[in-house]
Amino acid sequence: MRTVRVAAAVAVATAATALGAGPALAAAPAAVSTPVTAPAAAQAGPESAVFVQTDNPAGNAVVAYHRGADGRLHQAGVYRTGGKGGVLAGSMVDHLASQGSLAYDAAHHLLYVVNAGSDTVSVFAVDGDRLHRTQVIGSGGSFPVSIAVHDNLVYVANALGGGSIQGFVREGRGLVRIPVWKRELGLNPTATPQFTHTPGQVSFTPNGDALVVTTKAGGNSVDVFPLGRFDALSTTPVVNALPGAVPFGFTFDRAGRLAVTEAGTNSLAVFDLGRNGRIHPVDSAATMQTATCWVVRTGDHYYASNAGSASLSGFREGPHGRLTALGNTATDPGTVDAAASPDGRDVYVQTGGRGVVDEFRVNPNGSLTEIDSATVPGGVGGEGIVVA
Repeated sequence: MRTVRVAAAVAVATAATALGAGPALAAAPAAVSTPVTAPAAAQAGPESAVFVQTDNPAGNAVVAYHRGADGRLHQAGVYRTGGKGGVLAGSMVDHLASQGSLAYDAAHHLLYVVNAGSDTVSVFAVDGDRLHRTQVIGSGGSFPVSIAVHDNLVYVANALGGGSIQGFVREGRGLVRIPVWKRELGLNPTATPQFTHTPGQVSFTPNGDALVVTTKAGGNSVDVFPLGRFDALSTTPVVNALPGAVPFGFTFDRAGRLAVTEAGTNSLAVFDLGRNGRIHPVDSAATMQTATCWVVRTGDHYYASNAGSASLSGFREGPHGRLTALGNTATDPGTVDAAASPDGRDVYVQTGGRGVVDEFRVNPNGSLTEIDSATVPGGVGGEGIVVA
């Protein structure tokens, strides 16, 4: 059904062009080969790789790691994205100031990567811990920072110019941009500092019926765009104001509740998300740390990244969304984006101070045991990590 709806959406966009509404589709460029440095023998296999973005302004790259049976990472290759990383004004260890700048499409074995300094998105085909770049396409805005994927739909959050989200359809191993699926966020484009006044993350709800965007201090809101006919977003979002909260990163629990890091209060907050796009508070717990901005979930446990404290704050979620603090675990300086293995055993967290990925084993009680760490070449200040 989703394939039919997507095809219909493309047809509608094409018809809009015929009626004088402007170009409907941004065609994908031809596939290109991917330069690779430090090649290694293939380590193909399911759930065997971790991919990390450098966000280097001199030339963005994805560093691939083989994930061993013990959870340790072993560098397998460095893959140029064909674009440049970017640095938001005021940022230090978190140059994109966002969550989800890499997105892995497990169903189609594709990796999506933002090139903030080039206003583009790169698409890679994934084969174990090897990548092949298939496309570089314009993001439909300025300074892309976060990517959301659901079935054949992809949305990109652009941070500058007041913020926007742009929709794409996956066709084969590439994306087709649908210009009529662009939505402006209406943030103040001159507000400073940039890194706190730009969108934090874009993501689909688990059932794919809506798109959620956090606006950090730029709007102090969680914006929800319901999907309507032919998967087009609503013209305007449902704006859930959270004054002073500075909502940044988020994830969903098994019941579809929304868990949001609030950098303004250094807390993790859980909300029920109604079908009307309204959120309703369930519980909130302080980390007692500074710059609480990113969050990852594995099972019933959350781990919030505290960039200013070089730590992860752990929480256990009860059956009704109530939070129990599990304490803090030290990391390398500049704790930013994180990812959990699909089997729930391991958590990997980027630390932007020195460009290091810290590796942790998740214990049954939710505590973390450090396994090892890996230095990311050219990765100081970089953000974006996924486990495939």
